[in-house]
Amino acid sequence: MKRAIVRRLFQIVSLILGVIVMNFTLIQMAPGSLLDIMTSEQQVTDPATLQHLRQLYGLDQPAIVQLLRYTWSVFSFDLGYSYRQNAPVFDIIMAQLPSTLLLMLTSLGVAVTLGMIAGVVASVKVNTVWDVVISLAAVFFFAAPTFWLGIMLIIFFAVHLDWLPVGGMTTIGEQFGAVGQVVDVIRHLILPALSLGLFYAAIYTRVMRASMLEVFSLDFVRTARAKGLSKTRVILAHVFRNALLPVVTLLGLQLGTVLGGSVVIEAVFSWPGIGSLMLDSVMSRNYPVVLGVFVLSAVVVAVANLLVDLAYYRLDPRIRSR
Repeated sequence: MKRAIVRRLFQIVSLILGVIVMNFTLIQMAPGSLLDIMTSEQQVTDPATLQHLRQLYGLDQPAIVQLLRYTWSVFSFDLGYSYRQNAPVFDIIMAQLPSTLLLMLTSLGVAVTLGMIAGVVASVKVNTVWDVVISLAAVFFFAAPTFWLGIMLIIFFAVHLDWLPVGGMTTIGEQFGAVGQVVDVIRHLILPALSLGLFYAAIYTRVMRASMLEVFSLDFVRTARAKGLSKTRVILAHVFRNALLPVVTLLGLQLGTVLGGSVVIEAVFSWPGIGSLMLDSVMSRNYPVVLGVFVLSAVVVAVANLLVDLAYYRLDPRIRSR
């Protein structure tokens, strides 16, 4: 187990290095820079000042020199300096990260909970009305774009019924106590978490249903039934645990896509997080922040997959025996 963890840590380092090289190359190929934006907005027009800024930020150096310097700074735990906010990139990302993590984890919680429950019900009630309804709902939410679903939820629950706020993370201008602030954030969180979570819940539903049906057909399940165990005991103690393995794998792989999906949802619901920061940084050519978000995303996905491996170690005794 320790060897597997050490090997995975080396893979994480290689992954981060690959992400840095690939994204740095793509950014170098993209047209425009911060100085172009500043010139177009007439913030700076003096050629001498532009040349000084180019030298100050190292933009006058060859691309390979910039890449080597940035790679060294990342592995020295320095993500660079934001031109636009005049602050370290790490501090800017950390300021926006909690709200994005809150949205991501809540969405994944909604997706996993609804997906597993729906998948179990569909597998137990296979070829019945329940199975058909759940399968149709899964196909619908999988096919529906998250931004469209978010807009529809806003129209229905915020505009038509006036039950929930339209967007943002908190109510502006209102003073609440500690409990009131938590309730206010939860009310603002419901619609974006549902919009993002229902898409992934559809995937978990299909995967859980297929995995449950496969485990139902295995010999040890028939043996458990032959011993006289109740149907509920067979499902919970034998089928459900073994059917979780594909779901755990999918959960680790989808953390990166959830972070990407949160960019769209944050834009729809005006949620102050990494997505909004990323969009603003791309539009302003604030590339150090863009690269910092990419590196952070790679670390999150790599660590999540390490945790998935550890969960596999706990769920599957066959792995522990190797």
